[in-house]
Amino acid sequence: MVPALAATALLVSGAGPSHAAPAWDPKPSPMTTPWTNQVPVDNPLPEYPRPQLTRPDWADLNGVWDFAVTSRDAGQPTTFGEQIRVPFVPESALSGVQRKITQNDKLWYKRTFTVPSGWSGRHIQLNFGASDWETTVWVNGRQAGAAHRGGYDAFSYDITPLLNGGTNTIVISVYDPTETGGQAIGKQRVQDVTPHPGKSIVYTASSGIWQTVWLEPTATAHITRLDMVPRLEDNTLRVTVRGAGGADGTSVKVTVSSGGTTVGSATGTVGTELSVPVPDTRLWTPEDPFLYDVTAELTGTGADKVGSYTGMRSIAVKDVGGVRRPVLNGRFVFQTGTLDQGYWPDGIYTAPTDEALKYDLQKHKDLGFNMVRKHIKVEPQRWFYWADRLGLLVWQDMPSMDSGKTPDSAARTQWESEYRAIIDQHRSSPSLIQWVDQNEGWGQYDQARIADMVKAYDPSRLVDNMSGVNCCAAKDGGNGDVIDNHNYVGPGNTPTEPVRASVLGEYGGLGYRVPGHEWYPGGGFSYEDQPTTTALNNRLVGLLDGMRENTMPAGGLSASVYTQITDVENEANGLMSYDRQVVKVDQARVRAANQALIAASRSLGATVKLPVGQNVSIRVTTPGYTDRYIRHYDGLGFTEVVNTASADLLKRDATWTVRPGLANKLCYSFESRNYPGEYLRHREFRVRREASDGSTVAKEDATWCPVQGSGGVRMSAAGFPGQYLRHINAELWLAQSGSTHTWDNPAGFTEDTTWAIEPPWAP
Repeated sequence: MVPALAATALLVSGAGPSHAAPAWDPKPSPMTTPWTNQVPVDNPLPEYPRPQLTRPDWADLNGVWDFAVTSRDAGQPTTFGEQIRVPFVPESALSGVQRKITQNDKLWYKRTFTVPSGWSGRHIQLNFGASDWETTVWVNGRQAGAAHRGGYDAFSYDITPLLNGGTNTIVISVYDPTETGGQAIGKQRVQDVTPHPGKSIVYTASSGIWQTVWLEPTATAHITRLDMVPRLEDNTLRVTVRGAGGADGTSVKVTVSSGGTTVGSATGTVGTELSVPVPDTRLWTPEDPFLYDVTAELTGTGADKVGSYTGMRSIAVKDVGGVRRPVLNGRFVFQTGTLDQGYWPDGIYTAPTDEALKYDLQKHKDLGFNMVRKHIKVEPQRWFYWADRLGLLVWQDMPSMDSGKTPDSAARTQWESEYRAIIDQHRSSPSLIQWVDQNEGWGQYDQARIADMVKAYDPSRLVDNMSGVNCCAAKDGGNGDVIDNHNYVGPGNTPTEPVRASVLGEYGGLGYRVPGHEWYPGGGFSYEDQPTTTALNNRLVGLLDGMRENTMPAGGLSASVYTQITDVENEANGLMSYDRQVVKVDQARVRAANQALIAASRSLGATVKLPVGQNVSIRVTTPGYTDRYIRHYDGLGFTEVVNTASADLLKRDATWTVRPGLANKLCYSFESRNYPGEYLRHREFRVRREASDGSTVAKEDATWCPVQGSGGVRMSAAGFPGQYLRHINAELWLAQSGSTHTWDNPAGFTEDTTWAIEPPWAP
């Protein structure tokens, strides 16, 4: 699918004659990953960096560069007293520098090269995967275009006019103010670069060059991007070829092939949409991530030709059994994934090797997940290539601005410009199905407008206007394709809506510290610590099973994101340790739970319907107790025998009015017949009759999501899927089979949590 493109060896590399730096040495990593010691000194990350736009000739500039740090306003230094291994940031051990960079610093990089003789007569492009944040480039003392601002998008310069025909010198300056500026930073913060105590969910900054730097020769008129959108309605691939150097309007041919055999082709012009037929389409899915090869070629002798790939799939939101759900290729499949923040103890923002970059995605597959949310970071294009190849649905966050600020006009303009550049860069990746605009209100503004902007800019994908609308003073724009709650530990439930699908953007955070694999020993924290790996496995599988049994079928949930795939610095809530040396959970067991959840979504039946607005009585179905009904007494819930001879008061106490769920309209609340405004709710596990104070917690505690049971319905708490309304010793409790309380006794659990909805004793 992507040719193994070997980089051309540069004739001259490293420092120029004025170099005064000592020989480069690595620094000890706080934690060693399996790949830390596999990083070549002179040729790190040698793989072709742009898999969806390939050319056979290129030269890798990764390796040891001269390096200096000056004050932010200083000019180019006369000497470069250090060396750095590019593309690892100076805060990282793998860079060989490993020290704090602040808003008062400016970074300087320098190296020399000679253009290979075989590139004669072509234009030379200098490409950057990403550099954080303001990057200025000089070649042979002359500036190459305007300074680039942005930490997550790729950029290039045509340096042909600046070359001298011999040994060329590149000098690069980067200024990165991190949280003291107004730009997108995600979770980066200026702090000590070696392990330290502190229960923080923000991490070490990554300043300067952090993705591959490389050269490639092109024709004058050349292709810069392929915008590819599959259309399953007519089995075509819609392709818009973008170009530069006078390429606009020139003739171009696009060919789709499989295994070397042409599937379809179309001819048109650069800048206009082509429709390439893809008959007998083989769909891209997580189970079968089939990729077609794509080539695009300008007409004429010596004209530009590029290789690429695509996957044929669709993503949308539609009604499924009366519930709004995301559908992949027209079918609902529950999206179960993890939060993936992409941090490394040795490289921080930069994975040590391509195999390491792939590893976390492969672990998602091994654990049975079919989705990943790339959180508050945008990875190199090779990460998306591996997601495309392995078959993982991707939710891509736009990195946020500082959570503690309201962005000014300049910051907003920059953030939106960078967002559009990121969309352009990754818009053809089949794995990427959803853009996540903002998170938990961090740097929030204009939520609805931005969601509309993103949807208009890329209508082929879903848009999440705010992940965690229920958290941290976040404001929901009210639009986009999904409504997204965060619930820790959860999973809780995201209330259903008539237009948007309900998803759980974050839940879990279960913690377990592995001795010998902690970033700062004793400093790890989580949302809920587990005493043993057995407890961790039981709790995690219980959350997944709760979604399968309750939240998905009864509550309308369509996707969930578990926090998180690895520990990150002092966050010890990963499924793996931060150094990737230990998988904490039972891989086979978690995989089975995820696969069961996905399989259940494919055969999802209709939701259980109760008679809203009508009075009912709720009868026990446990053999030997089937004459007992739910009633309230002195504000608490009990079961009691009710029959025609019972007192009128008891009959009224055993009668409930079915209401739409206070916290989720797909579920139900039960209002007392003789105490209007008071509902059957759980509090501190005991179930009682109580008025709602209007809080979210009270509404959730008084909302029950029914699922079909044998001989009746089982009612799960909206906020605690997997925990059920149970009678035991005539008392009503919120219970979870096999948990730690006496009312969680697994004996008779299913029978005791199954209820019959009967005509009311008191009309």
